[in-house]
Amino acid sequence: MPLRSAYDAVIVGGGHNGLVAAAYLARAGRSVLVLERLEHTGGAAVSTRAFAGVDARLSRYSYLVSLLPRQIVEELGLKFATRRRRISSYTPKGEGGLLVDSGSASRTRESFERVTGSDRDFESWQRFYGMTHRVAQRIFPTLTGPLPSRAELERIVDDLEAWSALFERPLGETVEAEFADDLVRGVVLTDALIGTFTYAHDPSLLQNRCFLYHVIGGGTGDWDVPVGGMGALTDALADAARAAGAEIVTGAEVTGIETDGEQAEVTYAGGRVGAKHVLVNASPHTLAGLLGEPAPPKPEGAQLKVNMLLRRLPRLRDRAVDPREAFAGTFHIAESYGQLQTAYEEAAAGAVPTAPPSEIYCHSLTDPSILSPELAAQGTHTLTLFGLHAPARLSSAKDALLKATLAQLDAVLAEPLTDCLALDADGRPCIEAKTPADLEREVGLPGGHIFHRDLSFPYAGENTGRWGVETSRPNVLLCGAGAVRGGGVSGIPGHNAAMAVLEREGDA
Repeated sequence: MPLRSAYDAVIVGGGHNGLVAAAYLARAGRSVLVLERLEHTGGAAVSTRAFAGVDARLSRYSYLVSLLPRQIVEELGLKFATRRRRISSYTPKGEGGLLVDSGSASRTRESFERVTGSDRDFESWQRFYGMTHRVAQRIFPTLTGPLPSRAELERIVDDLEAWSALFERPLGETVEAEFADDLVRGVVLTDALIGTFTYAHDPSLLQNRCFLYHVIGGGTGDWDVPVGGMGALTDALADAARAAGAEIVTGAEVTGIETDGEQAEVTYAGGRVGAKHVLVNASPHTLAGLLGEPAPPKPEGAQLKVNMLLRRLPRLRDRAVDPREAFAGTFHIAESYGQLQTAYEEAAAGAVPTAPPSEIYCHSLTDPSILSPELAAQGTHTLTLFGLHAPARLSSAKDALLKATLAQLDAVLAEPLTDCLALDADGRPCIEAKTPADLEREVGLPGGHIFHRDLSFPYAGENTGRWGVETSRPNVLLCGAGAVRGGGVSGIPGHNAAMAVLEREGDA
């Protein structure tokens, strides 16, 4: 089908945010073209049969959902659902471990008492996360509206102690004041480090920004399992965009954007196309290159993503906890407060951490639909590992990093993980690892940074624009994770970029 000579909007990148923008604009009657570099839509939010001859659809890159507003799901009529995990987390310690059961406060209290020797940190845990829950309820609804000022957001939070702890002082100060146990401190801090190379007392507050986005999702901070895998969301979004009239072309890498601020021309593999607006679902670093402008420094991603398929779940050294519970939530490995700091210092010096921290969860315990009936009947399970403090500078040491990471997991198991790995059709173990360098090559994330750049606090600052998606060119907008209030699988930047376009045209 030949393309139109000009569109109301051309969207660069068919990841989830680009598809959200396309669906909203097409539903508003705009002519929309999505140009995607890969041969499929979805970007980093896809489900993949990663192992030869094995019918298991793994969420290869992004894997849990928290920040996606119910508003977007309902307004776009998406056939998409998530499931809540009852077990929030499990953290092994010696022959025991800390189990946080969101369905039983008494059971969680008992676990805190066994691990820490008292209920002091449990009481602090209840108080601290009660505070973040209240903040989440107040901040999350603001994410799909125009950016509030810092003063406006502070008034919305309406809690001076919470504001100071989350927005003004390094998170490490609060963690150390609230919690006494090193293990508990580490479990709290991990949400400040996911995909972010920083430390508890970073004066830039990068850790605070990362933590904030990890505890405000949905107004609750819950991280839920996407039914059918992450690809179920992006498939539903592509269907919604097409149903509204958007055109989606894959295998069409965009190589340049020219604009006078009112009209633009987009060059891609296949030709050139005109547009009133260009929405870019890529990083600011990539956008600068497309515009022919000097690029900001390339960001540095910091994670090791490992996908596995197991014949069965491994047994734990902690015999008091069923592996089906331990792996159903977030399973923390080598993530005490002290271990996290040591790993950061080693990685910052360019060395593979002696004890790489990571966290694991088993998607198929909550959502077995990603497995074929045969695999499910055999007791097969997926296992997803997300490694922290694995910056892009260590990508060349991938094998050593993977080996050291799995050794930390083996240290808390009653049997080697390799004994539990399934084999693919060629007899190879079902395990794959992705470094920041792999993410840059495979899904176009500069430096492998999963948030496109360092996260920002969700309020207006210098040159952020009204919606947090604006650029130096009036008709070129960011609609990806690099926008203010971007990051994670949320659709928020896509929604906000679409609203900015409609508002500019007087329709919002």
